[in-house]
Amino acid sequence: MAKTIMIVDDSASLRQVVGIALKGAGYDVIEACDGQDALSKLTGQKIHLIVSDVNMPNMDGITFVKAAKQKPEYKFTPVIMLTTEASDEMKQRGQLAGAKAWMVKPFQPSQMLAAVSKLIMP
Repeated sequence: MAKTIMIVDDSASLRQVVGIALKGAGYDVIEACDGQDALSKLTGQKIHLIVSDVNMPNMDGITFVKAAKQKPEYKFTPVIMLTTEASDEMKQRGQLAGAKAWMVKPFQPSQMLAAVSKLIMP
């Protein structure tokens, strides 16, 4: 059965690029346009990994990750932050919120798939 990955980004084109790479590698994908939208889609179903932007309207990625980790069924779901932010301070905030990996845009789909395969157990 395919593993499910949630992509959270306010850029439709970025969600599309990441989605194509992940679907091509055999993953199921759920898309959300910001942290609030993503939280509303975390309804108890198994999500194996979350890929989230940091800077988004309504609810930013760090706030979203903290909120998602408050839900018992997503407490241990690994998170990759995919963002233009590269400062150590921002990376630390992401790590404290519960992110397991940090990727800076622009990225190569192969980099993304390598990170995903490390964080999702077969």
